Amino acid sequence: MSNLEPLIADLALILICAGVMTLLFKSLKQPIVLGYIVAGFLASPNMPYMPSVSDMHGVHLWSEIGVIFLLFALGLEFSFKKILKMGAAPIIAAVAIILGMMYIGMLTGELFGWSNMDCIYLGGMLAMSSTTIIFKAFDDMGLRRERFAGLVLSVLILEDILAIVLMVMLSTLAVSKEFEGTQMLGSILQLGFFLVLWFTVGIYLIPLILRKLKPLMNDETLLILALALCFGMVVAASSVGFSAAFGAFVMGSILAETVEAEQIEHLVSPVKNLFGAIFFVSVGMMVDVSLIIEYIVPILCIIAAIMLGQTIWSTVAFVISGQSLKTSMKCSFSLTQIGEFSFILATLGTSLGVTSDFLYPIVVAVSVFTTFTTPYMIRLAEPAYNVVARFLPERWREKLDNDNADKEQQPETNEMRQLWNTEFKRFIFILLINSVLCIAVIAIMYYYGVPLLTAILPESWLGVTVAVITLFACSPFLWALMRQGGDSDGVNKLWYEGTRVDRIKITAFGLLRLAIGAAIIAYIIGNTMPKIGLMGIFAVIVVALMIFFSKQLEKKSETMTRKFTENLNKREQKQ
Repeated sequence: MSNLEPLIADLALILICAGVMTLLFKSLKQPIVLGYIVAGFLASPNMPYMPSVSDMHGVHLWSEIGVIFLLFALGLEFSFKKILKMGAAPIIAAVAIILGMMYIGMLTGELFGWSNMDCIYLGGMLAMSSTTIIFKAFDDMGLRRERFAGLVLSVLILEDILAIVLMVMLSTLAVSKEFEGTQMLGSILQLGFFLVLWFTVGIYLIPLILRKLKPLMNDETLLILALALCFGMVVAASSVGFSAAFGAFVMGSILAETVEAEQIEHLVSPVKNLFGAIFFVSVGMMVDVSLIIEYIVPILCIIAAIMLGQTIWSTVAFVISGQSLKTSMKCSFSLTQIGEFSFILATLGTSLGVTSDFLYPIVVAVSVFTTFTTPYMIRLAEPAYNVVARFLPERWREKLDNDNADKEQQPETNEMRQLWNTEFKRFIFILLINSVLCIAVIAIMYYYGVPLLTAILPESWLGVTVAVITLFACSPFLWALMRQGGDSDGVNKLWYEGTRVDRIKITAFGLLRLAIGAAIIAYIIGNTMPKIGLMGIFAVIVVALMIFFSKQLEKKSETMTRKFTENLNKREQKQ
């Protein structure tokens, strides 16, 4: 029991400080996140005149759990389908803002002679505005229903997604210690592979499991099951080299597509609030006043970089995406702060030991200042626009005041082109999903199946057995890869009513699908039975034809596709 006493005492101190500070900041109408940071500073060893925590390792462990819950909750609020429905404007703006602000952050770090890793991590931190702080500011100021606010929140969702990708890339960079394009591309492809695999398998299986267990479900069992799935994905992500936060986000985004999403979000919220508070308190514990005083000039320069960089560069990014100058300035002035993801990136750099000790307190100090100024910057947007508009030539002002995103989109004059675009996207989706599933089956068979079969089968039977089992497991996905959607109404219309070019494109795409399917079959046969020589070519052709013309596989594949589609759309249909 004595071993638990410091841990319990530290938790009591953290929650008491957090409780007092949140009440104070609530009364002052300031973001509660800042209250947590101040509470952490008061409870830290850096504050000599206050009681302080004694077991920093335990606090950091809790804060890591807090990051997991924060990202899990973010995933529950996220939907891949919503991203696809946003249109191009938020995507263009988000990518441009992140790239531009990363460059500004890296350039700022280089001006002070900091290390390459410090500059890269600083760029990542400056690229991420705070969803929590902006959402709270819009809520307090009654701006949630404004059009520009919806656009800002769409960009913030995309920034959160790109932040997950950035975390994976920075983790890879931290391990390799150098920027290598090929390795980084490999990491991104690996990320995409596992994201598609987990999302596809999760959407197919998890709603099915929840429906089967519904008679046994109450709030308690649903909460435990949701957390079990969350931490199970955390372990799976960590085992393949990704961060725990990435795994939590992926599982949250999968559960977000289920009909139980709102109930899970409601049940997880108190747990997330508790451990999230501990995370933000741990951020405050990293504040060292002496370091802030020592680095006051870099802090002021970083604040200036955020203010000027976001207001100028983000305005350009929103204008490029098709927004009017006034809307663009309202959006950009809302993004002039850093927040929770910046803390997570700073924590990542510290835990990996690749960033300097001074970077963490600098980022916290910058975040505190920019959080306080956020409401004032939002109010300043319109007066700033009036000043800029006064100095712009009239021709420029008229052009920039046209909000292209609000214009009526002209109907597609070429029906066949629109139909081809629809079918092409569907073909790409089929190729991507089924190729990933085939690769996953092959990997599982080689890593787990082959060692097991080696122990129980004679060597002469091993290759044939592995090939047969792998091909049998892959066969529904191979059928879908080679044939699914090939005789749909849209394809038939393009073939019989379209141009010669349409028929050539359909033929070329059909041959490509057959070639990919044959290549996967050849890989399986060639790796499991490498000594069969020319007979292997004949075996590949025979197997491909058997799969291609199989009615059973057609039925099985279409049943699986229908279930996946139903699971994906179930939540929307219920609403």
